[in-house]
This record gives sequence, structure tokens and C-alpha cells, in this order.
Amino acid sequence: MARIGIIGSEGAMGHALAHVVAASGHELAGGIDRGGDPAGLADASDVLIDFSVPQALDANLHAAIGAGIPIVIGTTGLDTSHRDAIDNAARVVAVLQTGNTSLGVTLLAHLVREAAARLGPDWDIEILEMHHRRKVDAPSGTALLLGEAAAQGRGIDLAEQSERGRDGHTGARQEGAVGFASLRGGTVAGEHSVILAGEEERLTLSHSAENRSIFARGAVRAAEWMLAREAGRYTMEEVLGLQ
Repeated sequence: MARIGIIGSEGAMGHALAHVVAASGHELAGGIDRGGDPAGLADASDVLIDFSVPQALDANLHAAIGAGIPIVIGTTGLDTSHRDAIDNAARVVAVLQTGNTSLGVTLLAHLVREAAARLGPDWDIEILEMHHRRKVDAPSGTALLLGEAAAQGRGIDLAEQSERGRDGHTGARQEGAVGFASLRGGTVAGEHSVILAGEEERLTLSHSAENRSIFARGAVRAAEWMLAREAGRYTMEEVLGLQ
């Protein structure tokens, strides 16, 4: 049994995590939200799960480092400075950061990487995602995770070879680019499709999230797995034994 601390406890994911922690037989060490004390929570925990906001990431990482415990980060909307901070923290403690903690999405990313590598650059890749009306970032963290998987399979830099928000006279599609399209509406928990379009054939790899509990279950499984890890940066694929 582990003591699991939740950062972002008052959000929808925070509530889902609390239920899954209780059902899994672990102890909920506590939870904090905006204005809370991450250091105090870390001191009372064996592992932290962070589903808060990018602005809180530095303080949350410092709390994990101060307590010498692992941290699972599911917060999306991170930029380069956040990723650098995660890399620095991973020199001291075990850190797992992902755009999606779903076990199904983790396997999907693995399949996307394989498909992109084996089908080659003459197959166009488009990523379509839809989320609830209240989601504030686009493309979603999951869409970017899938885009990175496709780019790794192709051996390209996603930042340099992606197309987003096409509108008006855009010209022909950039050869080898990964395209993104984002839809928002209703209460959709998460829909993602990766379309690989070749000459006269098309392959679609998809995942549908029916409830946020799938992300909570994956995050708790990752937290369990992280308890035995040394300092370093880890992935959900490693949790599933795919790397």
C-alpha cells in the first residue's frame, strides 16, 4: 500500500483519482489545489500525481525533490521551459510525464509509431481530436503525444514538420508533415484518431475515452510502478513494458 498525494484535487481528474486510489487499496495522503502547499503534501506521500496547471509545475517538482519521492505528471499545455524543468528534476527523482495516462492511448501511441515507421513518408498522417467545450488547450496533450509518436517513427522533428489550423488558401499539403485538427463541444471526455492516408487506401487508428476514470486508473498504475524506480525520466510505455 502506498500513500498517494494528488495535486489538482478539486478538478474533475482530482476527484476521479481520489475514487480510484480508494478502490485500489492505497492510502490517499491528501490533496491540494491552487494555493495549497505541495511541499507539505509531498512530505506526507510516497508518490505524487499532478493534474494541475503548467504554472504550478516548478513548485510541484521542487516539492517532489525536497521529499525525495517520485512524481507522475499528467498536466497538459506544457512548453519547452516546463520540459527542461522536468529533465532537471529527473536527475534527482523519478519523474513520469505524459500527455495521457490511459493505458489504451499508451498502446495506441506505440502502434502509431510502428505504423509511421513501416508505411513510410508517402503516407500522409492527420490527427483528429475532440474534447469537451471547457478544454482550454489545443491540440490536446494526447494529440501531441500521438504526433510525437508518428514523428519518432518517421525520424522527423514534429515542431518543424507539422500543420495546424488550416484556413483559407493554404496551398498544397507539406510532404511528410503531421497534420492536426481540433474539435470542441459538449461533454466529450476524449476522442482521438490517427489517419494514415496512402494511394487509394487509408488506415485509421482510434481511441475513445468514455469516462475520466480511465485516466485515473492509468495514473495510479503508473504511480505504483514508479515507487520502485531510481531517479530518471520515465514513460507510460515503460509502465506497460513496451520499451
